[in-house]
Parts: sequence; C-alpha cells; structure tokens
Amino acid sequence: MGKAPEQLYRERAKRISDAIQLKIPDRVPVSVALGYFPAKYAGITCEDAYYDFNKWKLANKKAILDFEPDMYVMVQNESGKVLEALDYKQILWPGHGVSPNHGHQFIEGEYMKAVEYDLFLEDPSDYVIRTYLPRTFKTLEPFKMLPPLSSALFTVGSLPISTLAMPEFANVFETLAQAARDALAWNSERNSFVEEMRELGFPARDGLTGRAPFDIVSVSLRGMHGTMLDMYRQPDKLLEACEKLLPMQIEKITSAAKTQDNTNVFIPLHRGADGFMSLKQFETFYWPTLKKLVFTLVDSGLTPLIFFEGDYTSRLEYLLQLPKGKILGHFDTSDISRVKDVLGNHMCIMGNVPPSLLQVGSSQDVKDYCKRLIDVAGKGGGFIMASRSSIDEVKPENLKAMIDFTKEYGIYG
Repeated sequence: MGKAPEQLYRERAKRISDAIQLKIPDRVPVSVALGYFPAKYAGITCEDAYYDFNKWKLANKKAILDFEPDMYVMVQNESGKVLEALDYKQILWPGHGVSPNHGHQFIEGEYMKAVEYDLFLEDPSDYVIRTYLPRTFKTLEPFKMLPPLSSALFTVGSLPISTLAMPEFANVFETLAQAARDALAWNSERNSFVEEMRELGFPARDGLTGRAPFDIVSVSLRGMHGTMLDMYRQPDKLLEACEKLLPMQIEKITSAAKTQDNTNVFIPLHRGADGFMSLKQFETFYWPTLKKLVFTLVDSGLTPLIFFEGDYTSRLEYLLQLPKGKILGHFDTSDISRVKDVLGNHMCIMGNVPPSLLQVGSSQDVKDYCKRLIDVAGKGGGFIMASRSSIDEVKPENLKAMIDFTKEYGIYG
C-alpha cells in the first residue's frame, strides 16, 4: 500500500528543509521550475496560462503528478485580462505581443529618466503615482495630471476632487475596480491550486518575492543601459536610490509574510553577475543593500531562496558573509565544483542542469550530468537537484530521467 499524501508531503518538505539547513536528508531532493512546460506537455497553449486558469491548473497538476518532484515552481503570471485592462507596457505575454505558444517577454526601458533621481528620492510614493505608473500602465496615464500628493497637507479638505472629476479619471476608476475583482479571482484560483497540490503531497516553492535594491533601479526604473551609465555619471544618486528602496522592500516582504504560512522569499538576482559589472562595482553598488536585505529577512524568520542568475563564480567568497544554513542558493552557470568548494559547508546549493541539455540531449546525457552533480555538489548533503532555470521546451523523457535518476542514485548512507 502506497504512502498517504500527508506523509509524502511531510517527507518532501523535510527533505527540502534538511538540505537548506545543511543536514543530510535521506536522498538528494529534486525541485522543478515548470515554466511553460505544462502547456506543451498537456497540449494547451501558453496563452491559456493567462486567460484560462482552469486549463493552466490542470496542465500543471498533470505535470506535477506525472513527474513527482519534491518541490515545484509554477509560473507567477498575472491574469491576461487584468494586464490588458491596465494596458501594461513592461511585458509582452502569450497572445498579447508574442505567439500564443511562447513565453512572456520583459520590455525594458528608462521609465525613470536620468534627471529624475531627486524627484524619486524626495517623495517615492508621489513619483510612482504621478510619473512611473502613467509610463508603465497606459490606462493610468491620467494620474500624471494629479497635483503633488503633498498638496493635501496645506489646506484642510484639499483633496484633488476637481481633478478626479475629469472624465478620464472616471474611466480609470471603473477599470481599476473591475481589474481588482478579476485579480482577486485569479489569485484565489492560484492559492486554491497550491492548497490542492499540498493535499496531494507536493510542496510549492511559491511564497513571497523580493528583489535586490539595485535590480529594482536597473530593471524597473532606469533600465540596464541607464543604470550602467549612472554608475559612472551619478554614482551617489544611484547608491542613494538603493538605500531608499531597501527599507521599502523589507517592509513590503515582511508585511506580506504576516498573512501567509509560507516563509520562502524568492529573490532573483538580475544584474549582479559577471558580465554586468566588475567586482569593485559589485562590492560598491550591488552587494551592500542585498546583504542587508538577506540578513533582515533571515532575522524575520524568513528563508531567502536566491537565484544567482548568470555566473557568480568570482563572487562566491562574498556569499560566505551571509547567514549559515539559512539560505537556498540556486546557481545558474556558476562552476558548481567551485561553488561546492567555497559554500558547501555554508549554504545549500541548488542547480544546475542546463535546460538546453534537457531539450536536445539524450536521457543518458541527462543521467550522466546529474551523476556528476550529485557526486560533486551532493557530497555531504546541502544540495538540491534542479535545472538552471525554468524548463519551457524540454523533452518529457529527459525531465523524467533527471528526476528519477536523482531519486535512485542520490540516496545518502
């Protein structure tokens, strides 16, 4: 007789938890970032991930039940209906800017101009509402007609009622109200799916999401081009913005954590790797606020799951400054042997099977690669098998080979 789902859930959750705490679990755990793979696997479109949650839920459920990972990651997408209603400019998604059968694409831009640092630093909320949102959501363009929010302080009852009475605002508020209802319904479906999979015995990585302060500037505000220029032309303003964003990011995450029972915080690092900046620049612009963020989250009882995108091989020694046995480090293209040598007794390592191998290699190629990973990174515990990133276009038989081989070969003791 098979194990009950409740027991399987406890075993999988403990396996992951033991690895993060640098204990030796019964075997090497396996985590799968499903990406858009469930759409291809179940015969639906990627567009369904944004417009038909029932189809998307069933596709993910099929993939999870068929492959049985210890932990899964579902694409954190919003409702396409909501994105359309707000006319969001920073993403093209399946069926809206990209093919219905392909994943989303981020559209980077200088949504904060080089001369606007002081406006942002003086009053971030005012800047976001009256400048940033009108540039990133076409539906919210009327917000740029609002007077400064601080003007309400100077005269009793001086809310901008006359401005809000304009026809453009009536349309905005009506659209926002409907979009809010649609977003609540979408999020409710997502939460119910996570709970359903929990009842079937499968832990989700889904929890909270945070970003390094530098990445917020570089990705959301100034763009990569603008931020790289700022490192040379106005470094003090860039550093001041990172410090300004740090407590805001901490408050956002810790406040949200109080309403959830999942203490994971996923932090993808976009611009700190080799190739984006020198070690000196990393030490100056990126590392200080990231380090403070991680320490504060750990002190708050949360578990940072940090995705070290790109190659962090030259930066590994910095990571020894982070709390020991409290963090999961997901490594992309870093030299995993070097990662294990430096961090093996300090941080749980996750990775790093190339999606390209899962897409075009043979099942034996996958097994051989996983064997090397287990032999090197799995030694003594503190390792979780995973692909380097999400798996959109992989062969099902190769994904099965990665998971099944790890379960068979990765047994401790």
